[in-house]
Amino acid sequence: MRIVINGKALWVNYHHLYCFYVVVTEGGLTKASKVLSIGQSALSIQMKQFEESLGFSLFDRAHRVIRPNEQGLVVFSYAREIFRLGGEMLQTLHDRPTAKRLHLQVGVLDTIPKHLSIELVEQALELSPCAVSVMEGEPTRLLQELADHRLDLVLTNRFPTSEPGKLNVKRIARVPLWLVGSPKFRHLSKGFPRSIQGQKVVLPTIDSHVRHEFEHYCKRQGIEVDVVVEAQDVMVQKLLALRGVGLTVVPEFAVHEYLEKRELNLIGKLQGSFEELFLVAASRKIENPAAAAVMKKFQIQKLAASP
Repeated sequence: MRIVINGKALWVNYHHLYCFYVVVTEGGLTKASKVLSIGQSALSIQMKQFEESLGFSLFDRAHRVIRPNEQGLVVFSYAREIFRLGGEMLQTLHDRPTAKRLHLQVGVLDTIPKHLSIELVEQALELSPCAVSVMEGEPTRLLQELADHRLDLVLTNRFPTSEPGKLNVKRIARVPLWLVGSPKFRHLSKGFPRSIQGQKVVLPTIDSHVRHEFEHYCKRQGIEVDVVVEAQDVMVQKLLALRGVGLTVVPEFAVHEYLEKRELNLIGKLQGSFEELFLVAASRKIENPAAAAVMKKFQIQKLAASP
């Protein structure tokens, strides 16, 4: 296939592309050569020819092991879709139509409560006939995966920054932050916020937006606290708070059930402090219809979380 980019003609050898796809899928040249019935040395030569035709190295080669590098992962994501569509075409031509489920790949910040991930998946399945893959991770990695088209959507609590027009961002919630603690801290609700001066607290890690909001609140109020634990996982924060290790700050929706059972007590509401949740998609020439439907219609139905 001949493609002209900036006046330069480039060729895509689909035989080489398929061989590359099998190499990555099988985890190396040895297994791929058996699947393809090609000698390993011949397959290695074809992979080098494919890289030369594209103008990029696609593998990290070390100790006789090859793994796809960043460019290789991008190529693999497109190859997977190309050959999936090819299989669907053949099934359709032979009067064996597939279920025609779109593949929706979603990244979720690892600090987002799990019930929100589940709600996103449920609504995606209702909005479009799709198969959903969910990957958790830290924000920088997820947004890079989104930019490289390995993810279709990212659910995060940080507003992403990028060049104009590269990302579509939708704010889906703005939730008040509450300070909570076990029953032994109940008395601190009187005289809040001055009552928490010098108290032990369990906080998110320093890169968390919630951490920044709490520190700014304390600065505005002229309060200093004793940070005894930093935890990336919200559930770890809540479990430590339940055990009385210290007070913790969480979004309102994350503690309703604990408060109803009186396992945790509301010490105070951080006026003017919020956690925001965003749904992010990358701008594409060819849009994933399932991702577009979710971006347009997704709304959080239930903010209260289960323990």
